[in-house]
Amino acid sequence: MTIKVKAIIGSTSSTSFNLKIVEHMKKRYADQLDITPVFINDVENFSVDIENNPPANVKKFKADVKDSDAVLFAVPEYNFSIPGTMKNAIDWLSRGGDFKIKDKPAFIIGSSMGVLGSVRAQIHLREILSNPALAPVLLPGNEVYIGSVHEKVNEIGELTDNGTVEFLDSVVKNFIEFYNKMNATVGVQQ
Repeated sequence: MTIKVKAIIGSTSSTSFNLKIVEHMKKRYADQLDITPVFINDVENFSVDIENNPPANVKKFKADVKDSDAVLFAVPEYNFSIPGTMKNAIDWLSRGGDFKIKDKPAFIIGSSMGVLGSVRAQIHLREILSNPALAPVLLPGNEVYIGSVHEKVNEIGELTDNGTVEFLDSVVKNFIEFYNKMNATVGVQQ
């Protein structure tokens, strides 16, 4: 059985390295994870004025994320934090009373051209996701910070750095074990 994963792509760039990493993961782990990128490019800006009657693009985004077994956050770093568009999309997930990611297994990856590989953005993202209206269950102890990503992806978008590929292999293995343990625990409680 494959785990249905929706990957929220935190960048709106058509040349996003984070999207390239997700596409690599989609191919490499296809027998274990059914990864579908979810784009946030056209998600309307959150406002309480439209919260109770959100636009179609917001409804589609929320439905896409809900229709999953797990969530992968692919986060770049902009000015030491997550992109504003990603924060906006996450704000929509926390509103409306239909909490789409609460208690859902999740993990985070991130890359940047800098050496820290989105570490500061991921710290902020973890803090944001700790909101009780969001509260996915994040894979602990498996932080994926891909620094100098432009040197690890070739011109056709393939991840070519063996150390990074091997590390992603271990994180995905750990996530699958984590996911299965969570499901076994939920099954016992029911």
